[in-house]
Amino acid sequence: MEAVLFFVLAAGALAGALGVVLGRNPVHCALFLLVTMAAVAVFFLMQDADLVAIIQLVVYASAIVVLFLFVITLLGVDEHERLDEPHPFQRYAAIVLGAVLLVQVLVVIGNDWATGARSTVGPLDEDGRSGNVETLARALFTDYIWAFEVTAVLLVIAVVGGVVLARRSGRRLPAEGERP
Repeated sequence: MEAVLFFVLAAGALAGALGVVLGRNPVHCALFLLVTMAAVAVFFLMQDADLVAIIQLVVYASAIVVLFLFVITLLGVDEHERLDEPHPFQRYAAIVLGAVLLVQVLVVIGNDWATGARSTVGPLDEDGRSGNVETLARALFTDYIWAFEVTAVLLVIAVVGGVVLARRSGRRLPAEGERP
């Protein structure tokens, strides 16, 4: 049953991610992001990471997506806009910086020092266990570091995308007292 649930949720997460990238309406894209975040939260539940799943739902799926929807509707970016490149070398710089980022991620993947996997457990109590905060921090920054980092990168990409969509190309706001 767990394998069936995984494949159904994986298909839902991939469909939601494709909807975010390929959707034309920004509101629909934000709703597809919500579907993807909810599927990721269930993946965390399947790995017995209950706290991370709840954080995924409460912080990312609800608060962040609602914030994106608020900004999208406030700015009215669902209107058709012309997207042109004002800087001709911008695309090439983005490709180079993306390649540098990929190399950095590949270097970090090959080392245990980045995730703290070789570090020792903190101070133990009289029962031989560490405290809740230390246990949570160790699990979050060792076992679930990639999910944590990927979620942070996705949020940065979403914010940059929201700013790009919100930018009014070729339009300027009228000054106070000036007729529009």
